[in-house]
Amino acid sequence: MMQFFEHVTVLRDCNAIAIPAGIAVTLNKGKEVVITQALGGSYTVNDHGQLLRIAGKDADALGKDDVVENEADADVGAGDGVNLVRIVDQLRSCYDPEIPINIVELGLIYDINCYALLDGRHHVRITMTLTSAGCGMGKILAEEIREKCLSVANVDTIEVIFVYDPPWSNDMISDAAKLQLGLL
Repeated sequence: MMQFFEHVTVLRDCNAIAIPAGIAVTLNKGKEVVITQALGGSYTVNDHGQLLRIAGKDADALGKDDVVENEADADVGAGDGVNLVRIVDQLRSCYDPEIPINIVELGLIYDINCYALLDGRHHVRITMTLTSAGCGMGKILAEEIREKCLSVANVDTIEVIFVYDPPWSNDMISDAAKLQLGLL
């Protein structure tokens, strides 16, 4: 597996999330950090041993462009229903901030259901787990999932439910991801 490391100087104060605690912190201008992961529109940086997640909207603080992924245009003509393939595509753009594998390949997604509401809107419920029940990044990951999946045509509401039974294990990782991680 290829490692990605880029040393950068923070160009402005920006919001960050401490990994794995999920606590909001401020990364100060002028700080020297190392980008260890740039996947799914967010960045993981190492600040003297502390891993921090930087949202794509703050990419400019790292000297990067914010990559806005909007699938709605690709769904034009999809009819009145929700294209679940597009939902899965969006989930594949959500990455664990410590492991460079998307949440689908990690085996974190247990179920996806779409419900047509009486008022004609569509509600998507995603049932998933985390690699650790005590992971503080759950709220942050759920918000990223909501933002990305709401860009899919005809999706009006997103509900992310975390369950811990069955508990996540390495056996749930796809063979392709295991190969990428050197587990096969």
